[in-house]
Amino acid sequence: MLDVRRLRLLRELARRGTIAAVAEALAFSPSAVSQQLAVLEREAGLPLLERTGRRVRLTPAGQHLVGHAEAVLERLEQAESDLAEARGGLAGALRIGAFPTATRAIVPAALTALARRHPGIEPMVRETDPAAVAHALRSGDLDVALVHAYDFVPAAQEPGLATEPLCGEAMYLAAPAAGFPEPPPGDDQNAVLRAHAEDPWITATPGTLCHAMTVRACQAAGFSPRVRHQVDEFATVLALVAAGQGVAVVPQLGVTGPAGPAVRLTRLRMQRRTNLAFRSGAGAHPAVAAFGAALRASVPPELAGSGAAE
Repeated sequence: MLDVRRLRLLRELARRGTIAAVAEALAFSPSAVSQQLAVLEREAGLPLLERTGRRVRLTPAGQHLVGHAEAVLERLEQAESDLAEARGGLAGALRIGAFPTATRAIVPAALTALARRHPGIEPMVRETDPAAVAHALRSGDLDVALVHAYDFVPAAQEPGLATEPLCGEAMYLAAPAAGFPEPPPGDDQNAVLRAHAEDPWITATPGTLCHAMTVRACQAAGFSPRVRHQVDEFATVLALVAAGQGVAVVPQLGVTGPAGPAVRLTRLRMQRRTNLAFRSGAGAHPAVAAFGAALRASVPPELAGSGAAE
């Protein structure tokens, strides 16, 4: 009989590529991961792995087994959901990941609604960049998370995870009101961005979806932004814009109030979309479903609408 815990290790190896990365993600030693995978090979009765330099590659049999592992783990999530519902009463920890603007603008009201309807649930929120959510969910560090995607940075389909659409929001070009070009007439997004091709830009830090969004939007307009500052917190980004330090693309939730007379906001055609993510099979878990319902009831009415990330 194949061991589910070892199947999980094989799946993580397929995602991460090295035994060291699997060990770090799951808090094992590399030798322990290697030993467990060797046992799995003996259980399977044929080679599942082959070494290529410092990396380990799955054999065709190993790749095929990963597909079965995904299905098994999804059914286990469904079983846990059914058992939780059968036990009745929602109680226990719910580990929630959320990006900063959602943590501020949506999550507090959702937690209030959740506590009112299900006081036995203990929500535990951790700010998590969407790029890190998939690993955190698959490893069990999170139970549910808010993730976002932009028109120029579509969300990748992550094996073992499922998503539900929550909301969408507008995007703006934030520029100093004085000393920088006026926005061109009309709603040509590329023209708006190209007007600032020679100006300094403020982006998020490299490796984040927000950074990739700005760079790709500018490249689609025909230029690469000249980045002066790299800041992740949008209130700070707007303060730098107000100080004449450059221009930036910011989402609707990043504009925490009137931008002030020193900042000019020009609406762009692009959107940022927010989804609720969880492990495949866990969508029916009572605690996950309850949190999703509380979130949907807490989305600010001024947001641009709902839609799944492409």
